[in-house]
Amino acid sequence: MSDTLTAASTLAGRGIRLSRRNLDAVITSMMLPIMLMLVFVYLFGGAIDTGTRYVTYVVPGVLVLCAGFGAASTALSVSEDMRLGVVDRFRTLDIGGTPFLAGHVAAAVTRNALSTTLVLGAAFVIGFRPTASAGGWLAAIGLLLAYITAVSWLSAAIGLVTRTPEAAGAVTFFMMFLPYPSSAFVPIETMPSWLHGFAEHQPVTPLIESMRGLLLDRPVGDSPWIALGWCTGLLALAVAASGFLFRLRTR
Repeated sequence: MSDTLTAASTLAGRGIRLSRRNLDAVITSMMLPIMLMLVFVYLFGGAIDTGTRYVTYVVPGVLVLCAGFGAASTALSVSEDMRLGVVDRFRTLDIGGTPFLAGHVAAAVTRNALSTTLVLGAAFVIGFRPTASAGGWLAAIGLLLAYITAVSWLSAAIGLVTRTPEAAGAVTFFMMFLPYPSSAFVPIETMPSWLHGFAEHQPVTPLIESMRGLLLDRPVGDSPWIALGWCTGLLALAVAASGFLFRLRTR
């Protein structure tokens, strides 16, 4: 167990060092959510009635969108390692699939924590004023980290399925698209009726509703437990699938 943790932490450091050499992609993943937030707040926000200031409404959705952008890079990194045969070198060092994938996921969570902090800082600059208690902040951060870990591991599994980094990027697009048909940017009631069922019951809606309520110190109902259930289920599915796919690709 200690050998696995040591290998995973070493590979996480490798992933972070590789990110520092690919700064343009990292900066893009950080700047794009901020640009989208500015567009929604200053161009569309005045025309959308959410019953509160639009910047207050939209920031939780942008944070989840940012998490999706950051997690998608995991699929590209894993796919690139598989394509270049880096995994074969790791296997000669007796490094298995679990530490290899855990290292990629840990690096993704670290990158995501940095980009989320920057997005939140930009939100403060344009007027976002949360009223959460210390407990509310901890619960909101915990839920977001659970989501980031789940989607990062899911991206790692996608990186094992796809044969090229380009294909991995294309597949993860659907994951990045998920916040749009949810309550992230507009109330679900304003969407076409045929879309309500999906928008209300897809994974990111309870997460966004939980973060919105926790950060603004409002009642959240069962949303945090539903969000945590989605994250746990996705993580369990992704870990099982990635273990199977790793053995299939490297046998």
